Amino acid sequence: MNPRKRTIVITGASSGLGKGIKEKFKAKDDFVIDISLQGTDFCCDVSDYKKLKEVFEEIKNKYGQIDMLITCAGYGLSGAVELLSEEQTKKQFDVNFFGTANACKYALPIMSENGKIIIVASATALFPIPFKAYYCASKSAVDSFAQSLRMELSKTNIQVTSICPGDVRTNFTENRVKVYETNERYKNAIQLSTQPTEKTESRRMSQQYAVDKMFKICEKKHLKPRYIIGKQYKFFNFARKIMSKNAMVKVLTKFFYKTK
Repeated sequence: MNPRKRTIVITGASSGLGKGIKEKFKAKDDFVIDISLQGTDFCCDVSDYKKLKEVFEEIKNKYGQIDMLITCAGYGLSGAVELLSEEQTKKQFDVNFFGTANACKYALPIMSENGKIIIVASATALFPIPFKAYYCASKSAVDSFAQSLRMELSKTNIQVTSICPGDVRTNFTENRVKVYETNERYKNAIQLSTQPTEKTESRRMSQQYAVDKMFKICEKKHLKPRYIIGKQYKFFNFARKIMSKNAMVKVLTKFFYKTK
């Protein structure tokens, strides 16, 4: 292996944004290590922290240090809070939050002096929406974790940022665990609010656009604490700075809570 190549570890690189960003770095001739359920290098469920730790120990033994960690592993869960099972909601956090946090934890001892940690959160970390409470909460936790980790490493040259993409046309929506079970309280609102439609699909940014934006962020010399990808969500971010919390919640409810 050419010692000049950067060693880049990506979780969740077998599909979606993770796969796209992996291909961008490979095209630049970087050495990319894929950790995912169908990983070409390491097949691992990031929620299995014991196996994940073993993976990073093997990376250390085989490749030495890591120059960049990008955490893309995650999935979505939708449904009403009162109707989702404890097993479903725990798994959401085990993968999205603890899978991300543990990847960072195990990578840090072998990060290069000027390493980067890129944590992929979601725009819903900043703008929670109905019937995706656990997904939004897990991504909010991921974003908060990124900011805390950035502070902890502020006296080193290791940079940390979170990237919050909005809706992207990937297989993420198709693979989301959708629980349409309902009751008299919600009627058809759960399915109408979470089921993809042609209208909502047309508003999603292309995967290539999101990947290109992410790649540019990763390559920045100096990383900001957080980046939002998607014009719609940048607008929401601006709005939440000038609107009251009550007004913002009303806007998001009107926009995302569908009854017909």
